[in-house]
Amino acid sequence: MADKIPSISESEWEVMTVLWQEAPKTANEVILSLQECTDWKPKTIRTLLDRLVQKNAVGVNKNQRIYTFFPLFSQDECQRAEAQSFIKRIYGGTMKSMLVQFIQEDSLSDEEINELRRILEKKQKKDE
Repeated sequence: MADKIPSISESEWEVMTVLWQEAPKTANEVILSLQECTDWKPKTIRTLLDRLVQKNAVGVNKNQRIYTFFPLFSQDECQRAEAQSFIKRIYGGTMKSMLVQFIQEDSLSDEEINELRRILEKKQKKDE
């Protein structure tokens, strides 16, 4: 499934976030949402929407007088694909080397360590 999910730029991710929160939305609704948190011009936002449609990340409902846009992939699917792409590019595809680096370089609280331990134990039991 991950290979079907298109690569999404940081700016496009902002547009997707608006659509994941509530869809379908008209271009004007997307513009209004994004102008609350960015200084992007309406033309920029329309260009990003068009790019996402061309990449098949966003669909368009043309059955109405005003077109509405909706995501073709869930946020979870896109996050998973983005994480896999990152691990592949930066860590040669191995999750272990990434986790080791983060754990060694980041100071984790006892609570965070215990939570990681619980997650790993749950994963281990699931895989058995």
